[in-house]
Amino acid sequence: MENQVFNSEEKEERKAFQKSSKESYSGKPTGAFVSASWVALLTGMVSYCVGLWNATMWLNEKGYYFAILLFGLFSVISVQKNVRDKQEGLPVTEIYYGISWFTTLASILLLIIGLWNADLELSEKGFYGMAFVLSMYASICVQKNTRDLKLYQKEE
Repeated sequence: MENQVFNSEEKEERKAFQKSSKESYSGKPTGAFVSASWVALLTGMVSYCVGLWNATMWLNEKGYYFAILLFGLFSVISVQKNVRDKQEGLPVTEIYYGISWFTTLASILLLIIGLWNADLELSEKGFYGMAFVLSMYASICVQKNTRDLKLYQKEE
């Protein structure tokens, strides 16, 4: 009997806590998260580009890897935007949504193929792969933060 009373009281407390936490959550990303996202993006992109600048490869190879970085960044931002639009009930065409996913996967695959066939040390290949992944993930976070901040400003 006491367990049942305790459980119902506990349930009421949980409901009250959830309600208050939902009301107090503004959706605005913290300054620390925004800063960390930008730092991660700049770290990934700058590291990748400095690695390319100092690499002993032909200029056309450097251009290939740079184009893949730009292609990948644009693709993941498009995917994130489409996912967010769908989540918020905004109209999204399935063809653009599919193309965004396809180009994201294509950029990753092109990087893998390029690194697989490159005359680079394994550590260099790993460096480019990690810098690329860091840049892609961070660009998603930066785009999310930008959108959240814009939404938050609109609500005020």
